[in-house]
Amino acid sequence: MAAPNKGRRQTGAQGKPGRSLALILIAMVALVGGMFWAKQVTPRLGIDLAGGTSITLQAKPQPGKPNAINQKNMDTAVSIIERRVNGLGVSEAEVQTQGKDQILVNIPKGTNEKQARQQVGTTAQLYFRPVVTVAAGKPTPAGKPSAPPSPSASSKAKGKSSSSASPKNTASPTSSPQGRAVTDALKAGPTPSPSAPSQSTPTPSPAETAAVAKLQKKFAALDCSTKAGRAKAGGDNVKPSDPTVACSQSGDAKYILDAAAVDGTDVSSAKAVIDQQQGQWIVQMDFTGKGSKKFQAVTGKLSKQQSPQNQFAIALDGAVVSAPSVSQTLSGSAQISGSFTQQSAEDLGNVLSYGALPLSFKEETVTTVTAALGGEQLQAGIIAGAIGLALVIIYLVAYYRGLSFIAILSLLVSAILTYTLMSLLGKGIGFALNLPAVCGAIVAIGITADSFIVYFERIRDEIREGRTLRPAVERAWPRARRTILVSDFVSFLAAAVLYIVTVGKVQGFAFTLGLTTLLDVVVVFLFTKPVMTLLARKKFFYSGHPWSGLDPKRLGAKPPLRRSRGGATAASSVPTDPKEA
Repeated sequence: MAAPNKGRRQTGAQGKPGRSLALILIAMVALVGGMFWAKQVTPRLGIDLAGGTSITLQAKPQPGKPNAINQKNMDTAVSIIERRVNGLGVSEAEVQTQGKDQILVNIPKGTNEKQARQQVGTTAQLYFRPVVTVAAGKPTPAGKPSAPPSPSASSKAKGKSSSSASPKNTASPTSSPQGRAVTDALKAGPTPSPSAPSQSTPTPSPAETAAVAKLQKKFAALDCSTKAGRAKAGGDNVKPSDPTVACSQSGDAKYILDAAAVDGTDVSSAKAVIDQQQGQWIVQMDFTGKGSKKFQAVTGKLSKQQSPQNQFAIALDGAVVSAPSVSQTLSGSAQISGSFTQQSAEDLGNVLSYGALPLSFKEETVTTVTAALGGEQLQAGIIAGAIGLALVIIYLVAYYRGLSFIAILSLLVSAILTYTLMSLLGKGIGFALNLPAVCGAIVAIGITADSFIVYFERIRDEIREGRTLRPAVERAWPRARRTILVSDFVSFLAAAVLYIVTVGKVQGFAFTLGLTTLLDVVVVFLFTKPVMTLLARKKFFYSGHPWSGLDPKRLGAKPPLRRSRGGATAASSVPTDPKEA
């Protein structure tokens, strides 16, 4: 009774190939429809095929840190720049060190190229500095007091209010002696703070007085209305513990800022959101536990001051992004508000989220890369792939004859799935097709064809043993399936390891190889096997036509042995109709 049950299971397996074909057909239609819906009908191309921008960044010496330019800091900078660029949806951007003090960044054309270029070299040194004084951005004439900027230049700070006392050992806005001298000297000027204590302030030393005078002179001469003037403000040579002068990003205001009270490393996350009350884009920041304590301490002290000493400037790479006023103690989180667009808010949030670069960089060279050379190589690669595909088809037709029809259809289905997925992945995860990826797709032709050959040879082996086609198709499948799965697993494992341990363009080869290997399993299981089951019912194939590729005589099939009623065995001819099997 076991044999009939097994036969019924095989018959059931043979009788439902249409379900698998319907499933893969639906998947193909959905992918093609999604490709047109996303308006991404062609794969995105990498810089070697589409061209783009190549930027060379030169590391600059750091003040007080003679050994800052080292391999560890350069590797950290590469990692941060790569995350920043990928955070904008730019994939296939190549970021790698060049020599001991340079970083090479290649950004493909057709991506957020302009945004990426603005962010690759941005140091993103973020500091929260108490404001000492503020004035209009143009130089102050001698003997004439400077007018402060309009109230719209500042913004409100939001956060969690706290009534607890400021913790000990936290940064103070006047933590350095020089910063204390600057604050005290300016508070002693024409606009003293009424909330300041009545006790006399310490008399600054001659060195501190000279430093204050020099800073005030620089502040008076500072012209923030020009790009050159803004470049002179602050600068990379200013230490966080020193007071400095700075310009607003728009150039309409200039500031004297005290020593940094909180820095960018104290920010745990940052993201662009819309202020529901104002309807404007802002950047919401959350602090680390240590940063929250620092922020609470400085806002607690600033809230007791009068304008503009109750403001803290959010300075990014020396430029004041925002200078909100503080009216209460804040902790936990803060927001940067100003004249942000969605793009500028997202850019700032992206930069702050991935952290500051450990080094400062300048653009050494910016080169536009043309796609002429890559186009020639792509054309050569396509020609090579076409020749290889043609040779595979010729071999299949010559050796497998009618079975080659199934193989060619399977290759066509695999090509459609590969093309649509590459196009959609370009839109979805930023995948960009480069020359190594094209090589991976060409190699995949051989992997896919190998799966067909394994299955066809198993079927032929069953026919050589004297079985008819329909039983041979079903008996050959379990053995072929195991071989195909093992082979594809090894290929996928190699692709995964190659993707993990390599960088740059080689990852494109590994990604494409892994993708096409997975598609090979899908095509063989959902298309090749069901089509083979259906065609086994056609007389052209089950009758063993000479051009079917399954002719028992050409394959050297053995006549099946049948047991007679008397117990003797007798050889019979190979049946040609499946009903005889």
